[in-house]
Amino acid sequence: MDRIQYNDGYKYQLKQDYALSVPLKPAARFDSDFLLLETDGRLLIKQGYAWDGPSGPTIDTLNFMRGSLVHDALYQLMREQCLDHIQDRAAADQLLHDICIADGMWPLRAWWVYQGVRWFGNPYADPACKRRPIWAPRKYV
Repeated sequence: MDRIQYNDGYKYQLKQDYALSVPLKPAARFDSDFLLLETDGRLLIKQGYAWDGPSGPTIDTLNFMRGSLVHDALYQLMREQCLDHIQDRAAADQLLHDICIADGMWPLRAWWVYQGVRWFGNPYADPACKRRPIWAPRKYV
């Protein structure tokens, strides 16, 4: 076949596993090719995971990258229905804020980041939000 299928919207790819404990605890262990979340809140984002970095009208700075990685992974876990997007989204948004502060982001900017995800993030955590694959070249579609 002379075409490819891909998802757009990704800018970064994790080069090594990253693990941390998060305050979100699923009812059952979730393990996929790129994410593992244990029932005690241990999150493993596996090498090769792709994410879009900080979203919205912002700049991709070093003090935003780790927070955006973890936040995107948690929102994906909500879309996968491992976490509940209604009950768990606020904790994921707060964790983004806290990681940004820990990584040296100015508190005012971290507050704006938090406000942005609180106001506009819900559709991206909703399980109904699915990325449609793109075929290239389009002439075969």
